[in-house]
Amino acid sequence: MQELFPILFGLILGAALGFVRPSMRLPLGAGLAIALGVLATVVTGEFKSSWAFLLIDIPLVALSAVAGLLAGRRAAPLAQR
Repeated sequence: MQELFPILFGLILGAALGFVRPSMRLPLGAGLAIALGVLATVVTGEFKSSWAFLLIDIPLVALSAVAGLLAGRRAAPLAQR
């Protein structure tokens, strides 16, 4: 249940990155993945146990963002039909 927040944050981030200029996607996406990974750790309360949960949440947000971006790019041609 606690891993739903990083996945959800990543999917939303990936969908939003589809509207960003391609040259800005990587730096903006990396920065926001770190920020949203920290936010996910804090929101779920995992930081009370250990800040090491950041090592799970940040990559989870980043991978979910990539999946969200790719899904949005694959869905765009279908919407134009």
